[in-house]
Amino acid sequence: MTTRILPAVGDPEAARVIATLLSQLPGAEPAAPVPDSTFLLDMLGRLATESIDELPEVVLVHERIGPLPALELIREVALRFPAVGVVLLTSDAGPALFSAAMDSGARGLIGLPLTYEELAARVQAAAQWSVGVRRHLGRGPDVAAGPGGRVVTVTGAKGGVGATFTAVQFALAATAAGRRTALVDLDLQAGDVGSYLDVQFRRSIADLAGIQDISPRVLQDAVYDDRTGLALLLAPADGERGEEVDDRAARHILGALRARYELVVIDCGTQVTAANAAAVETADVAVLVTTPDVVAVRAAKRMVRMWERLQVRKAEDTSIVVNRWTKHTEIQPSLIEKITKTRSVRTPVPAAFKELQAVVDAGRVQDLDNRSTVKQALWAVAGELGLLAPQDAEPAAPAGQPGAALAVRASGPVARLRGGDRGSLGPWLRRGREG
Repeated sequence: MTTRILPAVGDPEAARVIATLLSQLPGAEPAAPVPDSTFLLDMLGRLATESIDELPEVVLVHERIGPLPALELIREVALRFPAVGVVLLTSDAGPALFSAAMDSGARGLIGLPLTYEELAARVQAAAQWSVGVRRHLGRGPDVAAGPGGRVVTVTGAKGGVGATFTAVQFALAATAAGRRTALVDLDLQAGDVGSYLDVQFRRSIADLAGIQDISPRVLQDAVYDDRTGLALLLAPADGERGEEVDDRAARHILGALRARYELVVIDCGTQVTAANAAAVETADVAVLVTTPDVVAVRAAKRMVRMWERLQVRKAEDTSIVVNRWTKHTEIQPSLIEKITKTRSVRTPVPAAFKELQAVVDAGRVQDLDNRSTVKQALWAVAGELGLLAPQDAEPAAPAGQPGAALAVRASGPVARLRGGDRGSLGPWLRRGREG
């Protein structure tokens, strides 16, 4: 969680020392020190007129602030801005002043000269108190009303089948259709969503794992608002941090995302972890991506059976997308559907990597041409799955939206490209191990 800290310090040398220490606190977002009590109250007043969430979590008041005496200033801040945690900085840390500061409304007292350990502890305590007050006040940015947004998970049967590309295109299609969409990278050790969209961001889903109260403000700090209109919650850059996101954390984070976005698209990677199993279990739509070859289809069957054994999701409740399909492929979507006992979408995704190579190599798949048959097919699949329209509407892109024309074009010849349901490789596939 990012903690916004506003120091009120009149002495320039003390302000410099405080600013240096604050810059070393993890997760701190210190503002420039304000020089006097009048400036502080005016600034807080302006911020409060916009929203409580614009106020800093912590205000540090130096003992030599003026023109109001420090204790009077603390009392004024506590009365007018009760969601702000105020901490007094003083050279007199005795019990009498401590009691007087608490009576005035301070959330802590730090002795001068400052030490890093005491500053970190008092700021953290005041920030946690501030977050709790804001939660109970029920204030914050607008949150979607009703039961919340829909969640769709995209899982690869094995590595390299195109699950991440599929998830990104689903999210782009929904955004083009006018839906507030979040794209989450839950491939915790090897996530590439950021690489596909040419995004680097210091925050990740791991930063939310240990937070009990994910307020809209906290969530916004972890999300990257991309120029495509997508809200991105990325996998941690350091793969070992993925272990911080367990099933409980995943459910908690997805609940917060549901409340804020109309659609949440999750790239679950290709490995079954506690976190992505929780996501698949709670998803409104679970998509499994495979390619029409023996190894991938066996892997798809193995994944589905594992989900069933772990009671994560039934095969018949899983939608399978066949990527890199051609009409000459011996293993056709209907055969894959029978082997895995899943539901195959009507539109297979054609094998046309030459269309994708330039944007994939550049890490900018959002720039894929609208004439791409792969893009048309994936956006058509998004329409089939109901991702382009509100829950109470027909699963099709709204008229006039950028996604509508693509969905219509892709529902023509591409959607009709389905072959037979049997081939000479069918018996061999069915004999494959399920575990």
